[in-house]
Amino acid sequence: MNNLVILVSGSGTNLQRIIDTIDNEEIQNAKISLVVADRECYGLERAKNHNIETVLIPRGKNFSSDLSKIIPENTDLIVLAGFLSILKPEFVESWENKIINIHPALLPKYGGKGMWGHHVHNAVIEAKEKESGATVHFVTVGIDEGEAILQKSFEVTENDTPETLAEKVHKIEYEIFPIAINKLLNVPI
Repeated sequence: MNNLVILVSGSGTNLQRIIDTIDNEEIQNAKISLVVADRECYGLERAKNHNIETVLIPRGKNFSSDLSKIIPENTDLIVLAGFLSILKPEFVESWENKIINIHPALLPKYGGKGMWGHHVHNAVIEAKEKESGATVHFVTVGIDEGEAILQKSFEVTENDTPETLAEKVHKIEYEIFPIAINKLLNVPI
């Protein structure tokens, strides 16, 4: 059984999708051993509702070192699911190729510091992009610079707003996140 640790900062909709796809075996041979949040959020409640252990570590300069102390040694994958804090380089390097994130754009475009949520969608519209999407990628020391694991795109129309792009991106995230996690855990590389 593969052990997942999920990091959250918000409502936990991607966390819920991961829980559901483990339950229905879209993600095979996996369990969530811990959900960690960097602030009070509904994601913690979602985990508690499924009897998953939770920890709140307030964001700040000691977050990564505090996180290091509580992550089980047998963790196979750390999944950032709507997690907004930046992890320290030492932490990222110690879990190399074991931390993944989902980003609301087609990386390498619209990644990096400050590129999250509506900031990404505003930038896509301002640049008059013809497509957008989501990317599951490995987390590296460089923000949003890790190798892409899975991407999916959709057409951006002239009527799209940051809100409609967010809705479209969420649908794609719910589709590709479980596929990428299952692939990493169960398909030999």
